[in-house]
Amino acid sequence: MEQSVETAVRRAIATMHGNLGERLTVDDLARAARFSKFHFTRVFQRITGISPGRFLSALRLQKAKRLLVSTSLSVVDISVQVGYNSVGTFSSRFSRSVGMSPTAYRRLRGHAPQIATYPLPAMPSRARVSGWASLPGTHQNQMIFLGLFPERVLEGRPVRCTVLTRPGPYRFDTVPEGTWYLLAQSIAHDGLHTTMDTDSPRLCVAAQGPLEISSTSLVHTSLQLKPARSIDPPALLALTDARRLALACLAEEPRGNPETVSSGRQQAA
Repeated sequence: MEQSVETAVRRAIATMHGNLGERLTVDDLARAARFSKFHFTRVFQRITGISPGRFLSALRLQKAKRLLVSTSLSVVDISVQVGYNSVGTFSSRFSRSVGMSPTAYRRLRGHAPQIATYPLPAMPSRARVSGWASLPGTHQNQMIFLGLFPERVLEGRPVRCTVLTRPGPYRFDTVPEGTWYLLAQSIAHDGLHTTMDTDSPRLCVAAQGPLEISSTSLVHTSLQLKPARSIDPPALLALTDARRLALACLAEEPRGNPETVSSGRQQAA
């Protein structure tokens, strides 16, 4: 039964992929999945972790990212191709999700100079989230980005984030109170997959949550990253160039911990 439900959700996602420039309604997607509208929305949320509308929006921005670095199309033309009638609305949503404007994303070839996190609260929290991040055997040479986010989509400004140079332990200190999702994705050392294309056989992802954090929470949760599937929400936040991270790691290894590049508060290029 669960397999047939997942197959139905995959049909709806395939319909999204094939019509990113068109106006799609939940009714359209429910018909593609061959479910009633009400039942479709519930099962889609259960299988993917987000609503059909949020998934579609993420797919559109994911395609925009790809077009910005692989074509010379104007930002206006790209916004139309991914279903936006207003370039202003497109630019605003892109900037909020990816962490920079479409123009900056193109100029920097999809790599962020740094990833800023939420500032420390006036009364620092004593909450901590820690654990272990693992990769499949064939992906052991990849770095891992981990972050705490307010939603199930890897977008916008994380609460805390870090990059592991290899599978191993992670720890976030002074985690603000709230409800957060722990999201992770692998980063190839050659920097070719930092645009988070979920069609890439080299990309691995994982998610835990929601995590309810109080000011004194000590949460231990481990992540087993697995190859990304079409039902995994697209990751949108631009990351730093993996090649630069690898070089920074090599430079820092004699002085400290070789496992982690960043403090969990801000990842710098």
